[in-house]
Amino acid sequence: MAIATINPANGQTVKTFTPHTAVEVDAKLTLATNTFKSFRTLPFSQRGEWFCNAADILEQRQTELAQLMTLEMGKPIKQAIAEVNKCALVCRFYADKAEEFLADERVKTDASQSFIAYQPLGVILAVMPWNFPFWQVFRFAAPALMAGNVGLLKHASNVPQCALAIADIFQQAGFPEGAFQTLLIGGKEASALMADDRIQAATLTGSEPAGASLASAAAQQIKKTVLELGGSDPFIVLEDADLDEALNLAVPARMQNNGQSCIAAKRFIVQESIAATFFAKLAEKFQALNIGDPTLETTDIGPLATPDILQDIIEQVEQTLAAGATCLCGGKALDQPGNYYPPTLLTEITPTSPAYRQEFFGPVALGFTVKNLEAAIALANDIPFGLGASAWTNNPEAQQWLIRELEAGAVFINGMTKSDPRIPFGGIKRSGFGRELGRMGILEFVNAKTVWVK
Repeated sequence: MAIATINPANGQTVKTFTPHTAVEVDAKLTLATNTFKSFRTLPFSQRGEWFCNAADILEQRQTELAQLMTLEMGKPIKQAIAEVNKCALVCRFYADKAEEFLADERVKTDASQSFIAYQPLGVILAVMPWNFPFWQVFRFAAPALMAGNVGLLKHASNVPQCALAIADIFQQAGFPEGAFQTLLIGGKEASALMADDRIQAATLTGSEPAGASLASAAAQQIKKTVLELGGSDPFIVLEDADLDEALNLAVPARMQNNGQSCIAAKRFIVQESIAATFFAKLAEKFQALNIGDPTLETTDIGPLATPDILQDIIEQVEQTLAAGATCLCGGKALDQPGNYYPPTLLTEITPTSPAYRQEFFGPVALGFTVKNLEAAIALANDIPFGLGASAWTNNPEAQQWLIRELEAGAVFINGMTKSDPRIPFGGIKRSGFGRELGRMGILEFVNAKTVWVK
């Protein structure tokens, strides 16, 4: 894929970029390696001051940066502004908490003293996706750099201006030039970098094939990776739930970011006594959403990020309908310029349908009807993914059963699944491994060194 800004609202190429040459990449790697030698020894207070500066810059430039996201990948502007502010939040969180999270941990043994010392690894490669072009980067960079590592960003090829803007923010905040750099390279070049001894570890958020490629390259070099991949999260609604509250949050849970979110609620699993009512009202809410220009504050649904993503959604919906599903709303691409697809709700999906276990990365919700709690959990777990799950019930016993039995990296009861700097985020099964955010997130890229002194 060419490295370029292509406006998804009209298909026009705004700007193209020349990829970095092998010589330029090598120079950036050398700079990162040399910077790490001194950066790792800086006090937490200094790195924290720079991250607070970055948070200030993000907030001061929030409109400009949000417009850049909207231009490159079609995110509705009000959601883009919220994303920029969330990045400021994670910067301040780790600026405040990193020293506490990484303090020497005393352990009682037969030695005169024994403890765990947490130390940075070095140069970390981050391969990041286009769907949350600022948040995905900052949620890696804040813990990784506060721990004393340095970062190299290989961003998605359709958001190069976002990638360069992020590097510029680190520079403006006061970080040394080699602490965080952007590489304008392709995915194959990123995987090949894992063979370079100067790269100590890598993290990737993206598709299963991309994750498998990077993890395979890293494994050959015995290097640590953290992967956050796809998901087809369940949104379970039982008959004793607050139906209005569940419906109100079902819409953003599925349609946020034009439906292009790994942790979006994609499969709505509803108990049969309320299913007809729930799906009818959900279809009404979907149809009331405003589709259009993502630069307008009134827009709820903007264009999908690329023509390929639009085509994938078109084909998935057609295949699902051909397999016997019912379409309650949407179901056909809009006849207008840009990568627009309407909010769609499909029901009566059978286990033989391709949609039963696929991830739909766009504004399409899949509706399933089940008899009881046990059937809901069984259906929720009957997929290769395990990122997040949301369940709605006011029964304390059912809540505990859902918490313990759902196969996911996160379970939200009576709320939509979301990421939060204070709690770990990540998945199981084919949704990846490792954790971001919280204390666990900062521990992913450090050496937990055991120290024993007689």
